[in-house]
Amino acid sequence: MKRTKQGNAARRSGRKPKKTEPFDFAVLFIVLTLVLFGVVMIFSSSYYYTMTNANFNNDMFYFLKRQAAWVVIGSAGMFMAMRIPYQFWKRLAFPAYLLSNFFLLLLPFFGTEAYGQKRWLGIGPLSFQPSEFTKIAVILYLSYYVLEHRSELANLKGFLKALGILLIPVGLIAVSNFSTALLLGLVGMVILFIASPRIWYFVVGAALLVPLGALAVLIPQFRYRLDRILIWLDPWSDTLGDGYQIIQSLYAVASGGLFGLGLGQSRQKTFIPEPYNDFIFSIICEELGLIGAGLVVALLAVLVWRGLRIAMRARDSYGMLVATGITSVIGFQSLINIGVVTNTIPNTGQPLPFISYGGTSLIFTMGMMGILMNISRFPKEQRNTE
Repeated sequence: MKRTKQGNAARRSGRKPKKTEPFDFAVLFIVLTLVLFGVVMIFSSSYYYTMTNANFNNDMFYFLKRQAAWVVIGSAGMFMAMRIPYQFWKRLAFPAYLLSNFFLLLLPFFGTEAYGQKRWLGIGPLSFQPSEFTKIAVILYLSYYVLEHRSELANLKGFLKALGILLIPVGLIAVSNFSTALLLGLVGMVILFIASPRIWYFVVGAALLVPLGALAVLIPQFRYRLDRILIWLDPWSDTLGDGYQIIQSLYAVASGGLFGLGLGQSRQKTFIPEPYNDFIFSIICEELGLIGAGLVVALLAVLVWRGLRIAMRARDSYGMLVATGITSVIGFQSLINIGVVTNTIPNTGQPLPFISYGGTSLIFTMGMMGILMNISRFPKEQRNTE
């Protein structure tokens, strides 16, 4: 009866009754295309590495099989998230935020060390990166918080409270993973910028970034960041050391030409360390050329556009902010990855969404896409023009 009254009221007011619509099929198509393409490229870029490394017992399909398993898990999570109304996540937003910070606090003490940093929790195949879980937890909770305290954002104290919610996980992540901390900070600031009525907060904040950035690279404990900037400016100053990876990546990008050397024909994958990971875009450029790499960039760009379109058409402000945050993750992460591979920005590790090897990143990113597609099912009500 209640639903009927709502429908009658909507018709009297000239509006269509609330209902769900089909999910954004373009998003699903692009995500599945990129994921399947990623599986192919991971095999193409990794089989030489596995065949020449004794740790993999000459199993050329090692990374292919693991990535395929994660694709199945990620797809199941994505389709499940597509079916769950996005308003449901409001209930879990704060517990998820607390849990993500708890995981981050455990990292320095119980994390698994790799390449001198502790970024993983767990044992063996059950390990995961808490920072990937933190991305979606912060998006869900920060979006909820700023809407519940929208009136407080007009004053500096209220804004700083919301900023503190973002800076806590950003600071915890920055201890071991500066690039992900930067990514999360950018995404969170986008959400705050949209929700805040005071633009000058961001102008002042941007002005403060210059001295803070200088301080961050001059402190002895973080001197390696200054070294990365110097290598970025001239990678050939240390061809066998810190500049080696980016030099090999640039060789791969340049040798691909217009049409590439052919799938599986990359030469630089024999030189680039772990070419199936953060530098997989350089292998795409070498094997598929400018056209193949351009198509990947185009698909990512269209995905960002569709995500922003979903955000603008979302039925309520919570859906709009969550969709914006999720889309920002894809956009910023893609820019950082491609920028590093082409030496446009200093070297910092971020996987290429849906394509780079990695289970935690793929599963949580596909889960976010499921939430985004669910938001697309609840657009704003359209006025009846008849």
